Amino acid sequence: MKSIQSLKASFFLLLVALVSCNPIKEVQQEPRTVSREGKEYLVQDSVLISTRDGAKISALIVRSKAIEEPQPAILFHTIYTRKKDINRAYEAADKGYVGIVSYTRGKNLSPDEITPYVHEGKDVYDVIDWITEQEWSNNEVGMYGGSYVGFVQWASMKEKVHPALKTIVPSVAAAPGIAEPMENGVYFNFHYPWWHYVTNNKTLDTVSYNNGKRWNDLYFEWYKKGVAYKHLDSLDGTPNSGFNQKLEHPTFDEYWKNMTLYKADFSKINIPILSTTGYYDGGQFGTMHYLKSHYQFNTNAEHFLLIGPYSHFGAQELPEKNILGYTIDPVAQVNIKNLIFDWFDYIFKGAHKPALLKDKINYQVMGSNRWKHVASLDKIATDTLKVYLSKQRSGVAFKSTYNTGNLGVNEHFSLSDSSDATGYLEQEIDFADRSQFSWNLSGNPTIVSETLTVGQGFSFATAPFDEDVELSGAVRGVLNVSINKKDFDCNVLLYEQTADGTFFSLTLPFTTRASMAKDIENRNVLTPNKKTSIPIHNFRMTSKIIKKGSRIVVLVNGIKHPFSQINYGTGKDVSEETIKDATTPLKIKWYTDSYIHFPVAKSITPASVK
Repeated sequence: MKSIQSLKASFFLLLVALVSCNPIKEVQQEPRTVSREGKEYLVQDSVLISTRDGAKISALIVRSKAIEEPQPAILFHTIYTRKKDINRAYEAADKGYVGIVSYTRGKNLSPDEITPYVHEGKDVYDVIDWITEQEWSNNEVGMYGGSYVGFVQWASMKEKVHPALKTIVPSVAAAPGIAEPMENGVYFNFHYPWWHYVTNNKTLDTVSYNNGKRWNDLYFEWYKKGVAYKHLDSLDGTPNSGFNQKLEHPTFDEYWKNMTLYKADFSKINIPILSTTGYYDGGQFGTMHYLKSHYQFNTNAEHFLLIGPYSHFGAQELPEKNILGYTIDPVAQVNIKNLIFDWFDYIFKGAHKPALLKDKINYQVMGSNRWKHVASLDKIATDTLKVYLSKQRSGVAFKSTYNTGNLGVNEHFSLSDSSDATGYLEQEIDFADRSQFSWNLSGNPTIVSETLTVGQGFSFATAPFDEDVELSGAVRGVLNVSINKKDFDCNVLLYEQTADGTFFSLTLPFTTRASMAKDIENRNVLTPNKKTSIPIHNFRMTSKIIKKGSRIVVLVNGIKHPFSQINYGTGKDVSEETIKDATTPLKIKWYTDSYIHFPVAKSITPASVK
């Protein structure tokens, strides 16, 4: 028997179907009074808002019954439909705002087809427009939220900034075509189950999404069989049209540009913005893209950044005190949700700006128990340490974890202060051999570890530092390589190795496709056996005190594992390549005139650079 709630929802959808042909602006029930924890609220949890093209956006609204005058509205627009979403609206109402949660078209009570990404910009603009027409609105709106919810905030300003939109607080913001479902051209598998999660029903398909064994088995079956990446859903036995559609756009083409901001679009954004992200946040890639683009195309941008040792979820609301084995400094244990509402009070109520936001860029230095504040990204580091890859061994042995899980002893190569344009280290990856991987961070899922997983790649280390040094900012550099094929994908990882041999992962890996490292809008395949350069220009930011006696370790590796696309190097669409294209092993020459710039807060060098 259907529940009363289910019957109400069915009746409401029937009502929508009956009236949807009429030119109405909305379908909205009368507000009802709800008592909760000694307070009274006016609640509407079954609102449908019409968009300009006739779609219906489901929304819920909570107001404090004690406040009669018009108020600013705090909007949270999401694709993640959960029963507890109304708590966000209650929270905003408790803080003196109208709390609104709205959903991607097709979600919750919306009768439309579920369509992630494509319509969000216009739909959210229309929701803001609807808000301004309500008697309880004072024509001021703020938005917040993370990941996909961060993306929709930016997308809402694609055409123009709505006059009522006074601020956004995008956390760990997704950037379609830039930062997901790929980075620098390389698609990641974890986006595959996401489409089932958000499109299988009106809420969330948590049963399939949380079935880790299903997805892990799928990735390994695909890896072992070597079928085309675009046939993942055939192996799974369930169509995944959303995932496959994204594979049809491997470069940053008009498809992506139509759904997100692009270059000059940023020039018209003059509202104050607060972005939050973390050193261990996959979404940092997107957050920094928006931040840099905003600064680049609007020199007067009032855009603040808060960044610390946070994960993708921790950087949105409440950071974990211990993240993957690392206990963060006490000063980093910031309630980000409270900070966001302090920001709203600053924008809407004339309160002081949150004390932690002392300047545009606010970052926590791991291991120092302090925050630092600078006016721009280029002010973070006061100097750089430039080092080159070397084929000379460092003399430093370390514990290494092999792909089999067995422990062994390895030895770093050196990071040198001199360049050798003719020297190189050669890596061979046999894509036909599925008994092992080249490996990546998935083999070392903790921040602090006694071992380092090198796999088939190479690790390079500085000499030990003779005093503490602050490494803050984003690593830059150039990898000079030649390969015997037309393309390949690679990772670069960054660690501190302490005096006792412990490894500290400083941020998430840099991932790139060689043919797209210089231009994500156009793929330029390599000439086999010709030396070429791969720029490292969008490494994730980090900040940490590198202790006296520690070394900085860089790991480079070609990609062959079950967790992202496999680029066989033919120059064809990588999603169409199969193990039949693995006729010849990939040979990568990592030249020793490749260099890395480490951003440091003062001029310093290791005790001896070999």
